[in-house]
Amino acid sequence: MMNIKHILTTMYLLAALMLSGQTWADAQINGINVINTGSGTFTVKIDLDQPLTALPASFTINTPPKIIIDFPHVTNGLGRSMQQFGEGDLRSAHIIQVGDRTRAVINLSQMLAYETKVDGNSLLINLRGKINAAINPNRSDRFAEAQPDPRKRNITNIDFRRGASGEARLQVDLSDANAGVNVRRQGSKLIVDFSKTALANKNLRRKLDVVDFGTVVETIDTQVSGNNVQMIIEPKGSWEYSAYQADKKFIVELRGGADPNAGRDSRTARSKFNGDRLSLEFQNIPVREALSTIADFTNNNMVISDSVGGNITLRLKEVPWDQALSIILNAKGLDYRQSGNVIQVAPREELASKEKADLTARNEIAQLEDVHTEAFQIKYAKAMDIKTMLMTPTPGGAAIISKRGSVSADIRSNVLFIQETPSKLEEIRTMIDKVDIPMRQVMIESRIVIASNKFGRTLGTKMTYNSNNTFNLGGGIQGAIGGGTVANGALAGAVVTQPNVNLPAAGAAGTFSMLLFNSTMTRMLSLELSALETDNQGKVISSPRVLTMDQKQARIAQGVKIPYITPGTATTPATTSFMDATLSLTVTPQITPDDHVIIDVAVTKDSPQAVAAGTPPIDTNSVTTQALVENGGTIVIGGVYQQDNSTSMTKVPLLGDIPVLGYFFRSKTTADNKTELLIFITPKIIKDAMDLN
Repeated sequence: MMNIKHILTTMYLLAALMLSGQTWADAQINGINVINTGSGTFTVKIDLDQPLTALPASFTINTPPKIIIDFPHVTNGLGRSMQQFGEGDLRSAHIIQVGDRTRAVINLSQMLAYETKVDGNSLLINLRGKINAAINPNRSDRFAEAQPDPRKRNITNIDFRRGASGEARLQVDLSDANAGVNVRRQGSKLIVDFSKTALANKNLRRKLDVVDFGTVVETIDTQVSGNNVQMIIEPKGSWEYSAYQADKKFIVELRGGADPNAGRDSRTARSKFNGDRLSLEFQNIPVREALSTIADFTNNNMVISDSVGGNITLRLKEVPWDQALSIILNAKGLDYRQSGNVIQVAPREELASKEKADLTARNEIAQLEDVHTEAFQIKYAKAMDIKTMLMTPTPGGAAIISKRGSVSADIRSNVLFIQETPSKLEEIRTMIDKVDIPMRQVMIESRIVIASNKFGRTLGTKMTYNSNNTFNLGGGIQGAIGGGTVANGALAGAVVTQPNVNLPAAGAAGTFSMLLFNSTMTRMLSLELSALETDNQGKVISSPRVLTMDQKQARIAQGVKIPYITPGTATTPATTSFMDATLSLTVTPQITPDDHVIIDVAVTKDSPQAVAAGTPPIDTNSVTTQALVENGGTIVIGGVYQQDNSTSMTKVPLLGDIPVLGYFFRSKTTADNKTELLIFITPKIIKDAMDLN
């Protein structure tokens, strides 16, 4: 018994056929049989009572798999609308007649490759095997057989272009839509054969180098072989192709980057067309019937304008249905508008004229509408800012408030009063609801770390010599000797003054003194060794932080103002000015939709140096930058590392250069100072329940 799905399919196809049926018939179908030709192939034979003058139009549907053939001016003489087969993948056939037109729907369990052939009063449909591009990547797509015709078929033009998506697009213009075309892979090349076709111009017989177009295709070689024309397309790398014909234009498109054995799915994924795939083969069929076929396939309702006419020859192999629709519309200068599952098709000029008329009618209605006044309470924004936005004309356009409308703002209550038409008031209300929202807030925390490590070392000597024999070097020794009493009385009670000669010394941090004198204490030598070593380590941490709203600048600063005097002249008195030495943070955050923060930040760390008198100099450290930071993340936006190594020596001329003994006449100072500045920034987006501490 016929299942529900088949009944619905039959009813739907029957309804589609009624759109273009006529009122008379020339022939009728008398029989339909299946012939098992062996090796898993079958032939469906449809017998008519009169010979067929041309191959009928046919197309395929993949889901569910069907082969559909239309017989114009033919009626169903079987006395039934369905016949079961049960041979291999061949399940059944529906024969549906409306008026003088009959459609044969062959139902399959899986899609099979097929070809049609006229044999006297019969149409033979040869089913060769299932379609699988992955098993046979070098498949051949036969678009048409060359039909017997006394006229000469020519290729009138060959054009190569780069498509909008980077695909290679080869367009061949034919003098006859019935020219036989065959496309096949041959190794790494794509071969296009035009049967019983010549070149209209000898200049078309050439090899095109299309590398500069930046597509997957490198060369296209057009050759003539007897009565045929062959085009050899050489792509590079991995590639895939699609080919179709619309009337006298045959088009081949090649795309790169896909595995040639990956089948058709990857091709669909990258294409701008994503409809289910179908195959169509029409010979000089009315455009209205071609559009109805696509409507049948998509289960969409289609309204076709009365001005749509003409015929089209169309051969498509495994293309998305929306691409097939686009090809038909572009070939005939048509366009469509879709609302839900209803597609309206008409000439482009007709659709544009209708839309222009609709727009004019809406504008006229807007000019006749009554205006009303409505008050809008602004919650978070400023009423004056919203007013400015409504009244400011957009670039190349008009303001949101129409010429008939007006807007005023009450600053005290933050209310907008708008006078407009009801439709315009609704538009403004929607816009205000989107902009009058609380601004998100960001806490910007920064840490400025200045780490220093200072090391110094000084080594020197001081020597004094004193003698009673009128020779005195250094003027004596500081302090009283032996409490002011000497045993032999030579220097008894003598108080020695500071040395007249002061040799280099290190300082008073560490001192070793030694006094040498003779037995009579008439000659004395004083030697003092001094050494100083300093090691200072310090770290200064400043942590300014500021809270601000999204895209609002904020600044926080702390420091001192240093006065300095500008000398006056004979006519003007001296003036006192102040210079800032502050720690400041200036920041403007912008919250991104994914909760990251773009920050424009400027950090300054100034500090005065200590001097005995006068205006102190100011040490300045600053950084200005822009960065993208995740919420709660920390980045280092600046770092300065400074190292100062110095060595200095002070010595007595000549004496300080004496080997070994020169150490007593010179002083050496070594310094190694290191300073590092690091600035850390941490933005945090404030949530309602977030603790600012």
